[in-house]
Amino acid sequence: MELSDSAKLVRLSDTDLSLEHAAEDVRGCKVVDATGHDIGHVDDLMIDEQHRKVRFLVVAAGGFLGIGEKRFWIPVDAITSIAEDHVHIDLTAESVKHTPVYDPEVVQAQPYANDVYTYYGIAPYWGSGYVYPPYPYIMGGGPGNTV
Repeated sequence: MELSDSAKLVRLSDTDLSLEHAAEDVRGCKVVDATGHDIGHVDDLMIDEQHRKVRFLVVAAGGFLGIGEKRFWIPVDAITSIAEDHVHIDLTAESVKHTPVYDPEVVQAQPYANDVYTYYGIAPYWGSGYVYPPYPYIMGGGPGNTV
């Protein structure tokens, strides 16, 4: 099964939505792998508009002062903990290094999401029996424009 075209993924920064809890906004935080190595930083969050949940971290790595950075997605399911300015994931820097690159000018979000889940061997959120991970905190669709 693949992500349907009706389940649109959008960058949080491209919407007027905000996270229900400000502490859940990890944009700008460093991403640290399972062995403690810095991978990059959270550039943005990909939101499932239909369910109003964060589905992916958009991570930027490499480059200098933003030039030449490689961007890729990491499913929120890979997050093990969030510290004050770090997001810890249960993947290694080596595996993340070979993640398919995301370029919104070239790659469509829906097929790319399927590629990322396949690459990491993580069950996709649109699959049968999927349960949203407990961490970060559940980001529910409360009143107003919150995620």
